[in-house]
Amino acid sequence: MDKKIKIAIQGGEGSFHDIAARAYFPHLHETIQCVTFKDLCDVLQKGDADYAMIAFENTIAGTILSNYSLIQNYGFNIIGEVRLRIVMNFMALPGQTMNDIKVVRSHYMALMQCSDFLLQYPHIHLEEYYDTADAAKDIKEKSELGAAAIAGKRAADLYGLEVLHTSVETFKENYTKFFIITKDKTLKVKNANKATISFRLADDPGSLYALLGIIYKYQINITKIQSIPVLGRQDTYTFYLELDWEDFDAHNYVLEEIKDYCLDLKILGQYKKGETYQ
Repeated sequence: MDKKIKIAIQGGEGSFHDIAARAYFPHLHETIQCVTFKDLCDVLQKGDADYAMIAFENTIAGTILSNYSLIQNYGFNIIGEVRLRIVMNFMALPGQTMNDIKVVRSHYMALMQCSDFLLQYPHIHLEEYYDTADAAKDIKEKSELGAAAIAGKRAADLYGLEVLHTSVETFKENYTKFFIITKDKTLKVKNANKATISFRLADDPGSLYALLGIIYKYQINITKIQSIPVLGRQDTYTFYLELDWEDFDAHNYVLEEIKDYCLDLKILGQYKKGETYQ
């Protein structure tokens, strides 16, 4: 019998992490639901899950820089990515109208992404909740009239809520990207065509310029570059780059040549470009 796959996710069943996990792992056996991203990393580190699904970028909210730091600090291996279109739905117990709703709960990011819609209903109080889907679940469990949640449609289906308005996000082209991570550093992805690396720069004039020139020389595409201050070290930054390529050998040449300009160069993962799911 095949080993059951366990995936750690942030949020409850029906959350966008749950939807992304089920898209990437069509034969998913079990999700381990975590309140915070730190909890998710602890579960993976202890071996209670085989993999974890962790968001790292949203079209509207931008990059979740702290999750890059978590992946690096725990020493996890990125083995894949998923891009999920985020459709927000306004849901409540059946039989209610918008006039009946006094409060809406959701993750702070979801509330932010639906700000234009919510401004149309000034009588509705906004409350932050740690997860979109669990906000819906809580309403169901408490049989709470006058309360609504903003979450994905899967949450409405799971918890028997009625969708009063669909697609309430301000920007319809709203996507979240997720990494699939594991603690197994030996796991290699066949035909990888993308990588995430991190490094600090030597304190030399033009070091970043020289490094980028090497990447350009080998025609490697930079899809993202981010910098995060190093705690306790003034004017020191960790850079995170996402690279993709046609020629894997060229990628290896780049990694070899940029070593002269980098401090603490790490390959956080080599994987395939992620598919987009609606």
